[in-house]
Amino acid sequence: MDNLDHPRADQDLLDFAVDLARRAGALAAERFFADDTRSSRKPDGTEVTETDLAVEELIREALAKHVPGDEIYGEEAGTTPGTSGRRWIIDPIDGTYYFTRRIPLFSTMLAFEDEHGPAIGVIHEPIARKTIFAGRGLGCWRAAGSAAVRTRVGDRTRLRGARTAIGNPGTWSEDLLSALHRQIFIDPSGDVPGLVTGQVDAVVVAGFPMGYEDLAPLPVIVAEAGGRVTDLTGAPVLTGDGTFLATNGVLHDEYLALVRDLPQGRDWRALAGI
Repeated sequence: MDNLDHPRADQDLLDFAVDLARRAGALAAERFFADDTRSSRKPDGTEVTETDLAVEELIREALAKHVPGDEIYGEEAGTTPGTSGRRWIIDPIDGTYYFTRRIPLFSTMLAFEDEHGPAIGVIHEPIARKTIFAGRGLGCWRAAGSAAVRTRVGDRTRLRGARTAIGNPGTWSEDLLSALHRQIFIDPSGDVPGLVTGQVDAVVVAGFPMGYEDLAPLPVIVAEAGGRVTDLTGAPVLTGDGTFLATNGVLHDEYLALVRDLPQGRDWRALAGI
C-alpha cells in the first residue's frame, strides 16, 4: 500500500534489515538448542538472558558498520545516539518468557524510522524460520526460506465470532477478558504474522504494557498488509498506553467500541508473588 504523503522505503535497506534479523535469529536459535536459557529478573519484573544481550549486540555491531550515523535503541542496552535523524529499534528476543522455558515461540524484531516515521518492520521467528517484513510503500511479505509472498489481512466484516489473538492474558482485567470472550472467538495460537496473512482477524494485547521495541515494527507491517493498528483507546500505537489492537481495518472501530472504558489490567505482580 503506497502512502502518497511519504516516499517509499529503500528496498536495499529493507533487504539488509531482513538479512540482519535472520542472522540475529540464528544466534538465538543456536543458544536455544544449546539450552543456554538461564534468566534473571529486570527491575520491571520481566526476564532477561545472556542470549538477549548477545543477540542485541550482534545487531548493534552490524548497524554500526552499515549505517554508522543512525541512532540505535535496543531493549537491553538503551540508546546509542546518531547524527542522521534516523533510528533503528531492536527487540532481540520478543518472548523471553517462552525462550527461557524452551517453548519455540519467540521472535527477533527490528524496526527502522526515518524523518517521515515508521519505514521498515521485521518479525523473524528463528525456530520456525519464518519472516514477516514490510517497507513503507513496498508491501508486507512473508518468507519461509528464500521465497517471499506478499500478504494481506482478511476481509471479515462481522465482529461476532471474529478470530482474535490475545497477548499477555494473565495480566488482563476480568472485564476486558469477559467482554471479548462474549463476542469473539479467541485464538490462542494467533499473532501479528497471523493477522497480516489472514489467519486471524485481530490481535489484542493489554495488561502488562508493551515496550516501544515491542510495538515499533507494527505500524508499517500492519498498514502495508491493509490493516490498522492503535492502542485500545484508539490512539496511535507508538505514543499510546502500551496496549495494542491490530485488526483487518474493517472491524477496528467495532473492537474499540467493545473495549471502551473497560479496565485493562490487574495486579498480576501480587498474584505471581513478584
